[in-house]
Amino acid sequence: MVAVAGAPSPYYSFSASAADVQKNQTTVITTRISTKQILAKLQAKVDQRIPIMISSAGSGLVAKLLEKCGADCVNTFSGARLRGNGMGTMSMMWPILDSNQQTLDYTREDIMPALDGKAFVCACLNANDPLKDMRMVLQACKDMGVQSVSNIGPSISYVDHDSEIYKVLTSAGITLQNEIEMLKLAREEMEMVSIGLAFTLEDSIAICEQAAPHVFCYHAGTTKGGLKGYDSGLSIEETAEQTERAFQKCREVHPRVILIAHGAAMENPTDAQYMLDHTSCHGFWTGSSTERLPIERAVTEAASAFAGLRFSV
Repeated sequence: MVAVAGAPSPYYSFSASAADVQKNQTTVITTRISTKQILAKLQAKVDQRIPIMISSAGSGLVAKLLEKCGADCVNTFSGARLRGNGMGTMSMMWPILDSNQQTLDYTREDIMPALDGKAFVCACLNANDPLKDMRMVLQACKDMGVQSVSNIGPSISYVDHDSEIYKVLTSAGITLQNEIEMLKLAREEMEMVSIGLAFTLEDSIAICEQAAPHVFCYHAGTTKGGLKGYDSGLSIEETAEQTERAFQKCREVHPRVILIAHGAAMENPTDAQYMLDHTSCHGFWTGSSTERLPIERAVTEAASAFAGLRFSV
């Protein structure tokens, strides 16, 4: 019998075998996964024709569940954290927070301690941060055990190129070129796994041609559905067609790139299967699909059942 500290024995005691204790033991030593290990795993899945799964997590619990279910990569970014707080992902575009600091803090404190080392972590960073040297930000990622980065936290590629705000932002020095330079720095100097992402065909080509990321994800648009989703009107067929056009152009300038599909009408597993069957992708990236949407459904169902309870007499 093992007594709980401070509790009178035997009323607050329990029996536990050594095996039970070992199985339930929590460690605060985060497993490190090297760039070589990450790339070998990704290439093995490509060679075996097994889809790569990249998923966003705004909390440690979601990260732990994603890893347990087989996600290869858990990515962190300020939009995921805000999404976990009930705001839309795109709220990260408004200057309400230090995006990079938010990502570094919750990745270090919430995500890394929650994982067992089966999935690697990709930090999605704002390469246009005017207050930080990106080499120092990348080093901070490496120091906490994050060996992969992406350029979407947020990215100028989110902004419509024909809009006035895009012209204002780029004239102020907020450019895709800064994101490309960060991806190059991560891959070439910092020896990290680089994951490029873009919303447009033009930006996709520029990133793949100039940064040559290990992985490239074409973002077809904000995922629809749920309380904070946005429906651009694209069908899953149109999402696949648009994505494949980008993939073909990316392969022309970067033949060895690993290609990932994401966003727009890819809302559920059936949609993701359609993308696997109708594009030349090597896998998919889920954000709201495995975080915001299932949380909304599960909590609503459980809370409604509890809220509907009444006294029997």
